[in-house]
Amino acid sequence: MIIKKLSKNFFINLSFVLLIFLFDRISKIYVIYLDNKLFGSEIFSSNFLNINLIWNEGIAFGLFSFSEVIFYNILTIVISIIILIIFFMTIKSHGFKKYSLLMILGGALGNVYDRIIYNAVPDFIDFHIGNFHWFIFNVADLFITLGVIFMILLEITDRNTKIKS
Repeated sequence: MIIKKLSKNFFINLSFVLLIFLFDRISKIYVIYLDNKLFGSEIFSSNFLNINLIWNEGIAFGLFSFSEVIFYNILTIVISIIILIIFFMTIKSHGFKKYSLLMILGGALGNVYDRIIYNAVPDFIDFHIGNFHWFIFNVADLFITLGVIFMILLEITDRNTKIKS
């Protein structure tokens, strides 16, 4: 009975989040496998991209890394609450804003899953130009960042439309 009442859009949105989550999980599992197989050496290296597994115990870009379990658990709870807030925001959103939030949600679920299972998030994508390296990140971080960028662009274009009116 409940399934019949759920809308088609619900299943599309759920599929979108699950695809992001699965893409993130598969990439992390593969990199962890390669890291174990190669005994922790660099998995891939080129002029602009390295694939090298690190375990991030903090949040975005290694910020707020804590060695004490209590702080790590509090941070995980705060992140889980933020995920719930984003979930409820997606219910009230529509159009491109909804898909931007779903991208953030899918990526956040991927990272919080790792925080719970591994007590750290595996990061492995390292873009660099010469000796300048950007922060090492993963597929979930990529979707979170894209979702945030799209939300910012939507806010800017919405403000420009309101100013012109």
